[in-house]
Amino acid sequence: MNLSGLDRSRLPRHVAIIMDGNGRWARLKGRSRIEGHRRGKDSVRAVVEASRKLGIPYLSLYAFSMENWLRPREEVEALMTLLEHYLAMEGPRMMRHRIRLLAIGERDRLPASVRMTLDHTIRTTQDNKGLTVILALSYGGRNDIVKMVQGIAKRVKEGRCEPEEIDEAMVSAFTETASIPDPDLLIRTSGEMRLSNFFLWQIPYTELYVTARLWPDFREPQYLQALTEYQRRRRRFGRTDEQLVQGSYPPSQDLSAER
Repeated sequence: MNLSGLDRSRLPRHVAIIMDGNGRWARLKGRSRIEGHRRGKDSVRAVVEASRKLGIPYLSLYAFSMENWLRPREEVEALMTLLEHYLAMEGPRMMRHRIRLLAIGERDRLPASVRMTLDHTIRTTQDNKGLTVILALSYGGRNDIVKMVQGIAKRVKEGRCEPEEIDEAMVSAFTETASIPDPDLLIRTSGEMRLSNFFLWQIPYTELYVTARLWPDFREPQYLQALTEYQRRRRRFGRTDEQLVQGSYPPSQDLSAER
């Protein structure tokens, strides 16, 4: 399977990935969990590069959840070190390929040096017009919704809107992904059949693809397989097959009228 085997007119606009299985990969190989995370970095690079070549505009990577702070301190510290190193190493590559970096989540919880490197990379790449990579760091879907509710409640309290004026568009505008289209495809590696508190508001019509492949072994061929499966799906957005015009490809946004 290669890049040319895909229909470029029917690629997802936004792919989100729950990168899971680093620890299991390490255990199966008789290596440390940290080595699993190190190998996972190579998969990140492979998926980013494939997305860039294909012209997919947005790629979201669930890198570190709010719940991950509960892991052993040594593992968390190693993950933060790997993240900082990855950002420092990939910054020049992002500039060379005009990749823009964004981050969502509770960034103030990150170590100061990691936050500094992350902020620098975001500022440096902010004008790039190619692929946008969104790192979900210390992110939780429920927390995103809580902050959204707080923001809208404050707006109502200040008299800037009435409760009955609240609609889906307003809710979306208060989420961390307000400037990003909802994912068309969500990939989860390692075979786990759950969302793990990721993008709970953003995925009502997202196509889900779960593979048993562990993240360190998920590279371009596996990514292309997921994209091929996505192109086999018939996305109805609440309509019947009879309502869809043959060959049409419904948009992934502004779907309230489609349900």
